[in-house]
Amino acid sequence: MTWHVSVELFEAYDQGRLDPSRVMAVDAHLQACPVCRGAVPVDVVWLDRSWSVVLDAVESPATDRAERVLQRLGLPEHRVRLLSATPALRWSWLASTAAVLAFAVVAAYTGRAGAETVQLLFLIIAPVLPVLAVATAYGPPADPMHEITATTPLAGPSLALWRATAVVGVSMAMGLVAAILLPGPGWYALAWLLPAFLLCVSTLALATAMPLRVAAGVFGGAWLAGTGALAVSGADVSPAFHEPGAQAGYLAAAVAAAAVLTVRRRRLDPGETR
Repeated sequence: MTWHVSVELFEAYDQGRLDPSRVMAVDAHLQACPVCRGAVPVDVVWLDRSWSVVLDAVESPATDRAERVLQRLGLPEHRVRLLSATPALRWSWLASTAAVLAFAVVAAYTGRAGAETVQLLFLIIAPVLPVLAVATAYGPPADPMHEITATTPLAGPSLALWRATAVVGVSMAMGLVAAILLPGPGWYALAWLLPAFLLCVSTLALATAMPLRVAAGVFGGAWLAGTGALAVSGADVSPAFHEPGAQAGYLAAAVAAAAVLTVRRRRLDPGETR
């Protein structure tokens, strides 16, 4: 004798009054029994309306503000979608970065006697912020969607470089605004840009041989340790930023790192475990 789902069981199933084990049993039976499956009441109007909503969401997904900005810049839609999912471009990360920079500006104006110290700290820390953004631009565990992203045709070196470029541009633009607002010499606004660019390019170049987060830690840590040690020792750190020779050295080193990255770019895959 073939077992079928009773009317009372159907009602309890439809109203959600069954425990999980019985729900699974009914589901399994409905998949195997066309008679009971045909007895399931179907709201055709609701089903059509729901399917229309799903279809509209898939074919014309809603775009957020960041995606609209990227589209206005002329980027193709498929690349915009992948870039907008970058962890370091989320509002939480942008807000925290803006808060750090705003605190530095406010402290420089309200600290009075300590304004020069705050300005110096800004010059030391600001170049590391884009490196942190690069470290969280691609790959686990920073990106919860990495397993899905990794299945796309653009995954790997291409997407890593696109995302790194996007986050470096955004974070350096935010830092530039903060530097312009800082009291003090005008060179504050630009002096940290080349060191930041050098650290980012060097991080990506080193990431062709080790995980991206480790490479970011190496260069970010080395920069903070070196400049911090000079500042603690009482040495004048400002020449490392405003002297033309120092800036030329940063530029030359960045060009060398970019050359290494260009040659080894196919080895850049932060999602790969080395």
